Amino acid sequence: MLDIKTFKSALEQLEQERKIPKEKVLDAIEQAMAAAYKKDYGKKGQIVRAKFDMETGKTDFFQIKIVVDDTIVRMEEKSEENNEEYTKDEDERPYFNDEHHILLEDARKIKKDVELNDEVVFPLEPKEDYGRIAAQTAKQVIIQRIREAERTSIIDEYGIKEGQIISGVVQKVERGNVYIDFNRATGILPAEEQIPGEFFQRGQRVRVYLYSVEDTPRGINLRLSRTHPKFLQELFTVEAPEIASGVVEIKSIAREAGSRSKITVHSNDSHIDPVGSCVGQKGARVNTVTTELGGEKIDIIPWSEDPKEFITNSLSPAKVLSIEVDEKEHKAVVEVANDQLSLAIGKGGQNVRLAAKLTGWRIDIKGDGTEVAKTDGNKVEIAEDIAPSVEESME
Repeated sequence: MLDIKTFKSALEQLEQERKIPKEKVLDAIEQAMAAAYKKDYGKKGQIVRAKFDMETGKTDFFQIKIVVDDTIVRMEEKSEENNEEYTKDEDERPYFNDEHHILLEDARKIKKDVELNDEVVFPLEPKEDYGRIAAQTAKQVIIQRIREAERTSIIDEYGIKEGQIISGVVQKVERGNVYIDFNRATGILPAEEQIPGEFFQRGQRVRVYLYSVEDTPRGINLRLSRTHPKFLQELFTVEAPEIASGVVEIKSIAREAGSRSKITVHSNDSHIDPVGSCVGQKGARVNTVTTELGGEKIDIIPWSEDPKEFITNSLSPAKVLSIEVDEKEHKAVVEVANDQLSLAIGKGGQNVRLAAKLTGWRIDIKGDGTEVAKTDGNKVEIAEDIAPSVEESME
């Protein structure tokens, strides 16, 4: 005899710990019991349903028949001969099955307002002595349905967190991949999504950017990153209320994780300084973000509609003497003083490369009227005679 009190307690535990609604568990149980009943006592084509009473522990079984007529089913008796006809005339109607179907005129004797494709319910004789195979079938259905319900619950929970920062505990580190536990789900932080130089230990709490939730045949896949530009944006959103409220916008981000990033910001309120909002009092806000990113340097740049001003700002901390822009080619030629070349280009071309990525413009750098560096996508070409001095000055 089923212990109803214990059963209810188990349902509540599943709902609290795994976030599976008890209605879904009950539905799984009813489907399992119907499958078990049909396994031992059902007939071919029969639709069996079960109704479990939570108060008494009693289960009632029902047979469902679909209301049809000769426009929906074939009424002739199935045989090898009319099987051939079925192939020849391509009649897609199934054959009438008395266990599965009920004719419209017969259904209306039971229920007057019934329509085609409605269901008519017939009670079945209750059975208690399920066989071993039927019981195993019931168990498998329950496990499968609970897993499906838990899967749906996890997708619902983490789907709304997509594009946000989430916090978890390092479960293990294996072959460079970090497995992070989030209580109800586990995510993988691949080596390529980790900031260079980071080291993780089991039990360590870590913050990551959840950029995708995928439902795969092998389970729920939480795609995590600490190198994604949006991770930087979300960190500033947490630190700066002005960004969280939408008064200050981060217009674009160019990031080389673990080394340097540039972000461009704009204020929708003339009384609020967008750069100051991100920097914070005595640099508190930007320092918090920098610490989270392992010392990554962050340049915060005011956005401008004027391409010349925007590109000039993006090359900070270098000072620009002059700038010419070609709207058609989406290219800018910037001239700086010789003592500003190393700042404008950056070590390995990093500063100009990030500026080009931030603005979306190709940027060429000139010193004393001579072109010394040019960008093309993520590549920076530096003149051979200037490259050594740039590298040395940036050490």
